[in-house]
Amino acid sequence: MPDNTKTIVATFDTRESADAAIEHLVQQQGIDRPDIFVQAEGRENTAGTAPSGGDSAHDGGDRDDGLFQGEIEVSVDINDDQLSAVQRILGDAGALRVSMK
Repeated sequence: MPDNTKTIVATFDTRESADAAIEHLVQQQGIDRPDIFVQAEGRENTAGTAPSGGDSAHDGGDRDDGLFQGEIEVSVDINDDQLSAVQRILGDAGALRVSMK
């Protein structure tokens, strides 16, 4: 990675929030999708820590068959000049934590 490139890591409690952050990074900052990585924060497969979007049951209640075993981690490689805008986008999308590697 070049010296002017940073990796920003954000955690989200729902996959819906993580997906929204990714879309905003692509659309507002022009970040290439191959520079954005999504994974479970821990070792277990997870859809986040709370139901949202498609995780909700059709009767309006929450489903109980989802894997809510941890947060979703989004990491993105950015240039130094994108740092503040990317941090704002991640925060606006609902990031629980944002850090830099």
